[in-house]
Amino acid sequence: MMSGEGNKTKPPGTRPSLFLERQSYRRHRLTDAARILPFLGAALLALPLLWPDPSGGDAAVPLSSAMYYIFLCWGALILAGFVFGLAARRMAAREGSDTGAE
Repeated sequence: MMSGEGNKTKPPGTRPSLFLERQSYRRHRLTDAARILPFLGAALLALPLLWPDPSGGDAAVPLSSAMYYIFLCWGALILAGFVFGLAARRMAAREGSDTGAE
């Protein structure tokens, strides 16, 4: 009786290696980046709260500059979301054409 002697290729307790295809890996990373985008946006939009206020003296940031910053961040977040959407659509179309050809 050979109890465990026939399986000498892998020691017990090891996990099999995880291999992801390149397209699947890129799709996961794109999804991860899209999930982080709202938190990045919240951090960028909260940044003006750390700027000095006008009652502190002459080193204060004018309100107009803060508003420009907020609208610039807002536009950048919209643009980033649009780019992520285009990339996701392109990946889905590529995967659809790959599976349809087989």
